[in-house]
Amino acid sequence: MQTEMYNPAPPPMNRAKIMVVDDDPDLRHALSLRLRANDFDTVNVCDGYSAIAMAQKEMPHLIILDLGLPLGDGFAVLKNLQQYPALSVIPVIVLTARDPEGNEKRTLESGAVAFFQKPADNEELLGVIRACLRTGSGWGGGLPA
Repeated sequence: MQTEMYNPAPPPMNRAKIMVVDDDPDLRHALSLRLRANDFDTVNVCDGYSAIAMAQKEMPHLIILDLGLPLGDGFAVLKNLQQYPALSVIPVIVLTARDPEGNEKRTLESGAVAFFQKPADNEELLGVIRACLRTGSGWGGGLPA
């Protein structure tokens, strides 16, 4: 029996759904506002355990992930995402306060498409998000340019 890989259909226009996983409510709120102002829909999650359940429920087109999370750090989330074929194709951008020394390499080796240290440059982060979605990096299809 062959299992079919889930590839979410591209959302209408630029309405990609981005899941923000961070334990800081102020950062989650600010980042969500910024993303919505740029025509993205958002889903917010505050811990590693909830991240997997919410990803399964919402099937976001991209995940922005902090490494320092309660109930499973960002590396555990990356590892768990890889356990599910439908989730393993979702591009993950890590946005963390942790020192890039060693963490950046480990993050990318764990499946993330990009690593940003807080505070990230807004335009650079948005550029990477758009590039991931435009090329369909991870989920097959991308969004219109």
